Formats: sequence, C-alpha cells, structure tokens
Amino acid sequence: MPCVDISTNVNLDGVDADPIFSDVTKAVASIIGRPENLVMVLLKGSVAISFEGNKEPAAFAEIISMGGINSEVKRKLIFSIGTILQSKLSIPRTRFFLKVYDTTMAHKIAKL
Repeated sequence: MPCVDISTNVNLDGVDADPIFSDVTKAVASIIGRPENLVMVLLKGSVAISFEGNKEPAAFAEIISMGGINSEVKRKLIFSIGTILQSKLSIPRTRFFLKVYDTTMAHKIAKL
C-alpha cells in the first residue's frame, strides 16, 4: 500500500482538498502500478517550512511503498505530484521536495 504524506507551508483553510487527494491518488496508483483503493494520501497545511532560506510556498512529501519503485518511477512521481501541487496550491515545482522509500529495498540490502 503506497502512502503519500504531503506537508506544505500553504494555509489550507478554505481550500477544497478533495481534488488534491483525488489527483495524487490517481497519479500514484498509475505510476507505481497499484490499485487506487490501496493508496493513502495525507495532506498537512500551515507547516513551518523554510526552503532556499525563505518561507515562500513550498512542500515536502514522502512516499513509502512496498515495491514498484525505480529511478524512472521516482522521476514520474516528482513530476506528477509537483505539477498537482503547482496547479492546486500554487507551489512552484522548484520548491517541492519528494523523498521516496521502497520498503522492499531495505530487505534486499540487508541480505547482501
């Protein structure tokens, strides 16, 4: 089950978050190759974030998945989620950072 945890310094009061949840769910399911009903999305606003030495709109997200992650998938996730946040919350894609963690990789590395 992929889990996407998004934090932003943008105030979400009065923002309709449903399209963000929907778009991120669809993008992650499509890119990672998992059914939408297994994707979890968390969205937190008004988080204290400083990026590039200032507090302009920015976001940090973390995706944890059991498999389905490779370098091409990471690039697609960064582009897709960054584009969604830019269109829905006016966060420039250059002010978005994504951390991707595949839980199956830790198991493979541990066996080395």
